Amino acid sequence: MTLETQQTIGPPPLPPPPPDDGGDGPYGDGEPRRPGPPLSNASLAILMVLGSETMFFAALIAAFLFLRLSHPTWSLEAMPNLPLLVTGINSLLLLYSAYTMRLALRALRQWKSQTGARYLLLSVALGSIFLAIQGYEWVQLVRYGLTLSAGVYGASFYVLIGSHGLHVLGAVIWLLVVTVKAFISQDEMMPRPLGVTLCGLYWYYVVALWSILFTLVYLV
Repeated sequence: MTLETQQTIGPPPLPPPPPDDGGDGPYGDGEPRRPGPPLSNASLAILMVLGSETMFFAALIAAFLFLRLSHPTWSLEAMPNLPLLVTGINSLLLLYSAYTMRLALRALRQWKSQTGARYLLLSVALGSIFLAIQGYEWVQLVRYGLTLSAGVYGASFYVLIGSHGLHVLGAVIWLLVVTVKAFISQDEMMPRPLGVTLCGLYWYYVVALWSILFTLVYLV
């Protein structure tokens, strides 16, 4: 058998690939495929919010440290003593809510909406308990004389801790809305958990921020 015969009975050559600059796209719309943005608009928005919140609390912490180091009677104004034990237990509850949030996000990514909703509800409950205990502590401190107008210590304490409490309240309300949506969704109809992921990111932020504030105000 000659070489010309072998080339004749061989497989036919493959057709050339379609051009990259036109033709039918992946959805038949005549447009070439374009890569999507690295971040969605919602993700970019929450990152901008977290950046502004970080700058805000950095300014509050810097002012707190400046007043504490420069004021000569800081230790006298710090009376009454802050409830360290109760606040420590309360802090553990808030830290545990970050773990339940992680379990909720993992369940929702696996299309287990009801399981994820239960973990979200548990996170809401832990955040609400944290706020309730913190509010009770404030009432007791006010009764013992630590008010907003009781000096530099009282003003800086309530502004710093109160600002974080307002952020936790907002996170609880947002999480409650997300939880209700998760409960009314079915597994086969569950949307992409982008909203839950962004809410979880904000929840992680307020939990991590409280760890810094608790160490700075109650322990140092």
